[in-house]
Amino acid sequence: MGEYSKALSSYERSLAIRKIALPPNHPDLATSYNNIGNVYKDMGEYSKALSSHERSLEIRKIALPPNHPDLAASYLNIGLVYNNMGEYSKALSSYERSLEIWKIALPSNHPNLAASYNNIGMVYDNMGEYSKALSSYERSLEIQKIALPPNHPDLAASYNNIGMVYDNMGEYSKALSSYERSLEIKKIALPPHHPLLASSYNNIGNVYAKMGEYSKALSSYERSLEIRKIALPPNHPHLASSYNNIGSVYYNMGEYSKALSSYERSLEIKKIALPPNHPDLAQSYNNIGNVYNNMGEYSKALSSYERSLDIDKKVLPPNHPDLASDYNNIGEVYRNMGEYSKALSSYERSLEIFKIALPPNHPSLATSYNNIGMVCDEMGEYSKALSFLQKGLDIRQKSLPPNHPDIAQSKSNIEDVKKKM
Repeated sequence: MGEYSKALSSYERSLAIRKIALPPNHPDLATSYNNIGNVYKDMGEYSKALSSHERSLEIRKIALPPNHPDLAASYLNIGLVYNNMGEYSKALSSYERSLEIWKIALPSNHPNLAASYNNIGMVYDNMGEYSKALSSYERSLEIQKIALPPNHPDLAASYNNIGMVYDNMGEYSKALSSYERSLEIKKIALPPHHPLLASSYNNIGNVYAKMGEYSKALSSYERSLEIRKIALPPNHPHLASSYNNIGSVYYNMGEYSKALSSYERSLEIKKIALPPNHPDLAQSYNNIGNVYNNMGEYSKALSSYERSLDIDKKVLPPNHPDLASDYNNIGEVYRNMGEYSKALSSYERSLEIFKIALPPNHPSLATSYNNIGMVCDEMGEYSKALSFLQKGLDIRQKSLPPNHPDIAQSKSNIEDVKKKM
């Protein structure tokens, strides 16, 4: 946290000097606002980041020709902030404006064009539009193969992103293949303890965890943590991420005390490294809540989930998907406690947000419909349960591969309800 405040202070001093020395729309002022915006973005203070980047853009529009590359950079940075805020349509619009300028200002295979397609791919990935995401990432990779040496780190980043889409689609063998290709390039291109190698091991661990290969996942996560301990300061957020992921594996293995220990270590680092209401702190409270929920310590689970919700309400837009996840988790606890009306209320709040925040066939919507259906089933409202479970199944069949376990789960839930009617 101290590094951010130092950077911010330095950039603000620079801006104050430039305001005195330069005309009001000088490009160097735009650079100062841009730098301040980047620090606020890294701090998770997205509204301040947006304000700074928009001020930078205003100056650049006055000071520079209409297709100057710095304008593209401003639209890009605004897009990055909107993406972090979960405002994906606004992010997409900003990224596409950036791409339009790059196409005019730069040669057809310039690396910045690849970066634009990459960012557009990230938004589609976040929106659950995986085929569009894959198409954008592959376009980015095509340009990079022409523009860059064969073992350039940017190629590794593209293979990594393609792996993430396959990961989200549940196509784990393809995801693993892409992540391993990314790691191969990084091993050639980078020093042995570079943080990006740690990221690759981390992502490979994520896939193994989803495949249920927990010992391989743990091994990958621990390799990632080893590198991060050497490469990074002791309270760096990436170390918190490693402890978090190790906690998740123990959680999935049912080793709840080890999971809790890892999650709490992660939270300790985040409290030092991040501002008090940073979204990553909310994630930690959420994960600790998951452990308590599974241990049957429902009051502790509820307390943790509500702490997560409190933070998310302060830092995120009112219809951000993470808020929907918070309400969903609170619903889970109430359901486990047998407080079905409270569970239903929380699940319905979650669904309302997902409907606004996500495309109509996003898998998270299916989860919401499924959960509401399950509570209705437990309340003996079988026809209502069937309706919601069917909606969940319809979305899963549209958005997931045919052999995805969530589809089988939906079908099983529907059959169980039909037997009771």
